[in-house]
Amino acid sequence: MSERIDLTGKVALVTGAGGGLGRAHALLLASRGARVVVNDLGGDVSGAGRSSAAAESVAREIQAAGGEAIVSGASVTDPAEVAAMVAQVVDRWGAVDILVNNAGILRDKTFAKMPLEDFRLVVEVHLMGAVNCTKAVWGLMRERGYGRIVFTTSSSGLYGNFGQSNYGAAKMALVGLMQTLALEGAKANIRVNCLAPTAGTRMLEGLMPADVLAALAPEAVSPAILALVAEDAPTRTILCAGAGSFEQAHITLTHGIHLGRGKDTAERLLGALDEVAAREGEIIPASGAEQGQLELAKAGLPLDAEAVR
Repeated sequence: MSERIDLTGKVALVTGAGGGLGRAHALLLASRGARVVVNDLGGDVSGAGRSSAAAESVAREIQAAGGEAIVSGASVTDPAEVAAMVAQVVDRWGAVDILVNNAGILRDKTFAKMPLEDFRLVVEVHLMGAVNCTKAVWGLMRERGYGRIVFTTSSSGLYGNFGQSNYGAAKMALVGLMQTLALEGAKANIRVNCLAPTAGTRMLEGLMPADVLAALAPEAVSPAILALVAEDAPTRTILCAGAGSFEQAHITLTHGIHLGRGKDTAERLLGALDEVAAREGEIIPASGAEQGQLELAKAGLPLDAEAVR
């Protein structure tokens, strides 16, 4: 077993921390010594409205337990508000060591019935909200040679979910962002990971029985956040968590086959898809370049990673 995770002296910014998963994450990080920025716009599950009440309540909980917390009502979709929030935190506490991108909304409909505005807004909050917050702290983390960033992805993005094309697209996009930032941040000791939670939050109210929601308490997910922001945290990891269970998701690449180029290549490919999909010998690429390396190697033209970037 690893040593107890101690975040004393660290500053953690948690978005969407006014309730549900964000609240549970903020309380746990504070209980381990982190000074916490409780960020929440205070809107409803669809993103409508604005209030600081929920964030202030969480901050009071942290303070009542002997921790340190400040409140921010910045909208993650507004780069100027995010920049001002980070400047305020740095002015008060000197740094942002940990960023947990948790803020999100739902506007579920089948793709046929979904207004494009609902698609754009969900992507704006989940994806661009995380981009805005990460961009605001990235330079600071690089300068200090330390950072821990978590993006909240979802099984809806990893595996799909009926009626959530907007949500799933945004959540899978965060995995792609994590893959690249983990590579770019490695030299500066910035570790970037994703969490795919299953939790009984207000987003699931009315969708699951009460006893199931009780079993899926957000507090059962938050230990995964603690592990992903620890000093010894991994990087480029997609951790799944729910009901006290934990798994890891991977994006893999099968070995595949080489068919070459010909007038009938498409037909031969269609007939060989089972062989292409065979998972024996599949790999987890260390970067996107490995796909090109594998394909060229099968074609008898091996090249190093830099040549196929």
